[in-house]
Amino acid sequence: MKFLITLFILSTIHLFAQIEEEVIIDSDMTFEEAIAGINIPETIRNNLVLIDVQYYSFDDKLHQGQLVVHKSTAKDLIEIFRIIKEIKFPIEKAIPIAKYGWNDDVSMSVNNTSAFNYRRLRDANIVSYHAKGLAIDINPMQNPHIKRGKTIPEGSTYDKSKPGTLTESSQIVKEFRKRGWMWGGFWRSSKDYQHFEKRTN
Repeated sequence: MKFLITLFILSTIHLFAQIEEEVIIDSDMTFEEAIAGINIPETIRNNLVLIDVQYYSFDDKLHQGQLVVHKSTAKDLIEIFRIIKEIKFPIEKAIPIAKYGWNDDVSMSVNNTSAFNYRRLRDANIVSYHAKGLAIDINPMQNPHIKRGKTIPEGSTYDKSKPGTLTESSQIVKEFRKRGWMWGGFWRSSKDYQHFEKRTN
């Protein structure tokens, strides 16, 4: 009987500890704030949604951020970020790129994880999957884009042994692929380790 009472008390303490865990808010924008400052075609804007996501950052504390995504990908990303939180895969921060003046270089330089960004591909006159909310970049400083010997963002390095780094054996990569996403780490002409995109829309 005493054992059962002790077990109940310990379970209750653990439950309250989980409930009372402090959440550090990295982003608390409205949808209008998250898409402000740039002209977005109505056909794209009408398909965008703002989702809240939680993750443990590199300080080992629980954080909450936000992503602007295509509504068809919201379920996938909510599920994947639940797993990211559960396994404590570290995410530096997740803040809509409007905060950085829609400047991808600035966002990457502070290791920001982001999704929607109405922009064209580098060195190409076509919009990227980010411009439709169908792509996400995760921890760009740990997971750079390496092309023709150049590493983007500046100062980033790809080291599979470092926390927050994505590899082909990562559970996060497997979860994305299970849901039909493509990972830039498998590209042939370059390696974009931060990048996932969903081409079914």
